[in-house]
Amino acid sequence: MIRKCLFPAAGYGTRFLPATKSMPKEMMPVVNKPLIEYGVDEAIQAGMDGMCIVTGRGKHSIMDHFDTNYELEHQIKGTNKEDLLIDIRQIIETTHFTYIRQREMKGLGHAILTGRELVGDEPFAVVLADDLCVNETDGVLAQMVSLFKQFRCSIVAVQEVPENETHKYGVISGEMIKDDIFRVDDMIEKPEPGTAPSNLAIIGRYILTPDIFDLIEQTEPGKGGEIQITDALLKQAQSGCVLAYKFKGKRFDCGSVEGYIEATNYCYEHLYKQNQKKVALDQHSTTKED
Repeated sequence: MIRKCLFPAAGYGTRFLPATKSMPKEMMPVVNKPLIEYGVDEAIQAGMDGMCIVTGRGKHSIMDHFDTNYELEHQIKGTNKEDLLIDIRQIIETTHFTYIRQREMKGLGHAILTGRELVGDEPFAVVLADDLCVNETDGVLAQMVSLFKQFRCSIVAVQEVPENETHKYGVISGEMIKDDIFRVDDMIEKPEPGTAPSNLAIIGRYILTPDIFDLIEQTEPGKGGEIQITDALLKQAQSGCVLAYKFKGKRFDCGSVEGYIEATNYCYEHLYKQNQKKVALDQHSTTKED
């Protein structure tokens, strides 16, 4: 039902300077995979095969990553290093990537609007790659797609944050209609300390219906002079329905140094090492059969 996932990836990544002076923050590796590949994996698990990426100046390495590197593959062909490319090869072979450049940095709402011609007139997902989400079962997008099949409206992922951190996020308030699902009645982008309507903060996962594009076009610049997606979503909530979903799983803010280090340590212990053990067992099993 939802085939496309939009990745706004045009930002400068200033919190990671000087590393991001010449390297997109979306390409920063968490263990041995760039951040954006984790997001693509999550979208694929949720049943999507169209990845729409909004890029900016100096972001060519994102396009190169999701393309074949003939020279590299020729050099490692027949070696044990070739197996390291299995996952990314499968992504390239089974998934379609389209790109468009955001010429000006005018906020997340503007970035999503820039991707309109890639998405078309259909519901779609949005992933902010610097929010890394992991789960032992269904990923966050898969959980949200399941909800969309039931409610057919825009959905934002939220989590509880300490009250002294609400000023860093878009924050929602609303009526709980069932466990972990809220009907949004208010939504504020980075409220002043002590003024947040709740401690439910929006993180970088959205399911959006296509009418959101017209609402973004009608939205005036807000906080920081940027076009905020929260302002457009509030209009949508007031005229129809927007849900907030308190997702299951862990989320790491990889836009911050602390969150990035925490994510790297977690993924090394819980994902990378487990995968290495699985590979070793598979190789041992193959050797015994031979």
